[in-house]
Amino acid sequence: MLKIEKLSVFYGGIHALRGVNIEVADGKIITLIGANGAGKSTILNSIVGLVKSSDGIVEWNGENIIGCKTKDIVSMGLVLVPEGRRIFPNLSVDENLRLGAYFRKDKTGIRTDRERCLTLFPRLKERLRQSAGTLSGGEQQMLAVARGLMSNPKLLMLDEPSLGLAPIVSKIIFDVIREINRNGATVLLIEQNARAALEIADYAYVLETGAVAIQGKGDALLNDDNVRKAYLGEG
Repeated sequence: MLKIEKLSVFYGGIHALRGVNIEVADGKIITLIGANGAGKSTILNSIVGLVKSSDGIVEWNGENIIGCKTKDIVSMGLVLVPEGRRIFPNLSVDENLRLGAYFRKDKTGIRTDRERCLTLFPRLKERLRQSAGTLSGGEQQMLAVARGLMSNPKLLMLDEPSLGLAPIVSKIIFDVIREINRNGATVLLIEQNARAALEIADYAYVLETGAVAIQGKGDALLNDDNVRKAYLGEG
């Protein structure tokens, strides 16, 4: 289980996170929603050590991982699929997948997970030798998620996985997120499509100006008047 307590982050004079408290229970899908600049990505980057916090605790299975190196955090099973895909464009699809398993030594498990990824994303199987930079935006997002899965994550963090994608491709991504969760991975999701995120979330946090403003079960927030007006375009 991931537990964040009183997490604060500054960017120069900007107070980006203001004492954030979040819990991510094992086996659940947790989503963070909020306007641009609310601090959602900063939370994920803080978890994996890409952003330095000024105060607070990020606890993974009872261990405070604040100050740990990113590569060590990844080896613990916490994996981030960043916004913007960040694939290696000059490498092939297959090479990108294999780099996702960079820290692993279990060759049999790597082969099994590679086949699983190609089953989840059949389009990638058709393009294994193709340069990743020549894929469509949707295919690049599929590759980014698949590369994350190749790390065999216990907690998979996804930052805006449907951003800029056609609705049909977004549906594929969300179906895969559900399947990943059914197969045992815990998911922490940031998503600009608040309705889609809340529909699959067990629990959700709404962030405003670096702090948690509302929290609750996903279906409850779908029916919350304040959330519907501010983030679902209703009312």
